[in-house]
Amino acid sequence: MAIEIEHKYLVKNDSFKSLADSAVDIRQGYLNRDPARTVRVRTKGDRGFITVKGSTSGDTRVEYEYPVPYGDAIAMLRLCDGTVIEKRRYLVPYHGKTWEIDEFTGSLQGLVVAEIELESSGESYDIPPFVGREVTGDPRYYNSCLDASILCDSFH
Repeated sequence: MAIEIEHKYLVKNDSFKSLADSAVDIRQGYLNRDPARTVRVRTKGDRGFITVKGSTSGDTRVEYEYPVPYGDAIAMLRLCDGTVIEKRRYLVPYHGKTWEIDEFTGSLQGLVVAEIELESSGESYDIPPFVGREVTGDPRYYNSCLDASILCDSFH
């Protein structure tokens, strides 16, 4: 079983851009938004992926991600409910960890979120200067809820 332990924060300025090692454009949509088992389709650059995630408990959940042919991912995005999310992901190294910074576009323009994946819930890490308020566990910031808040009201 694959376990994802992740902390999520809002970003307070764009200083992360000058620190980024790389950036990639991502499009993603949801075939299933049930909080117990979300199913996401994503293109990341010229690659495709399908991901199944279990329900979140604190900062932890199960996650299974598999590559799929890019053309299949594009076709599956057309099957998704709600709006397909578009964002640019920046990878920012900071004090031995890599932060993923998602800068959303389209209807979510202006939202910028930082995530860090951890080995354990109690693992300590340094907070970069561009990171603001923590939103770990706040379902309003789950990607599966960003364009479908009415579907995710049951999380609250």
